[in-house]
Amino acid sequence: MDALQPPRGIFAATPCPLAPGAGIDEARLGAFLAKLARVPGLAGFLLNGHAGENVAMAPADQRRVIEIARAAAPATALVVGVNAESAAVAAAQAAKAEAAGADAIMVFPPNGWALYQEREMVLDHHRAVLEATRCPLFLFQASVAAGRMAYPPETLGALCTLARVIGIKEGSWEVATYEANRRLVHAVAPHIAVMGSGDEHLLTSYVIGSEGSLVSLAAVVP
Repeated sequence: MDALQPPRGIFAATPCPLAPGAGIDEARLGAFLAKLARVPGLAGFLLNGHAGENVAMAPADQRRVIEIARAAAPATALVVGVNAESAAVAAAQAAKAEAAGADAIMVFPPNGWALYQEREMVLDHHRAVLEATRCPLFLFQASVAAGRMAYPPETLGALCTLARVIGIKEGSWEVATYEANRRLVHAVAPHIAVMGSGDEHLLTSYVIGSEGSLVSLAAVVP
């Protein structure tokens, strides 16, 4: 994935079928991803996102999901989620995801940030991932209902100045906030793709403007 070109189109945020005991059902996952990859026009996958059980899965299983996806859909772009409470753990997971075949990393805000966050701690978390990898990064803008987890405008704008950030999964789930964030991001960094991801707001997001979506709905109705 060329870091100088913003992503476009629909990326299916894929679920992960689990076997008894919470391990991966590798056969079902591989067959599902191979079938999904054959959908005309699908731009890629978002693996290990919220729909993919990211925080509930062991690191080895998260890496295995990437390996299965790469084998099942070798020509499909893979954006891989990293969701960890500490910057050090996030950086280590991101490096392993890249080694396993990720084309880009999506940095999820730690759950603890729903209670409290500061701009510099957010920037340091993302910088740690950047230092541990070479691939492009996606940001994740949480819902307005997710406490303090959603980045305020000054933090979001600062994140957009970081090197190799190419896109944002805009999940504010509120139309006015989506539009305000899109205007902000494009004022700071016009090259960054702002991709709507609120399922029931997708049409409105496209009317306002969107470079595409990273959305679990696309794994069901691609």
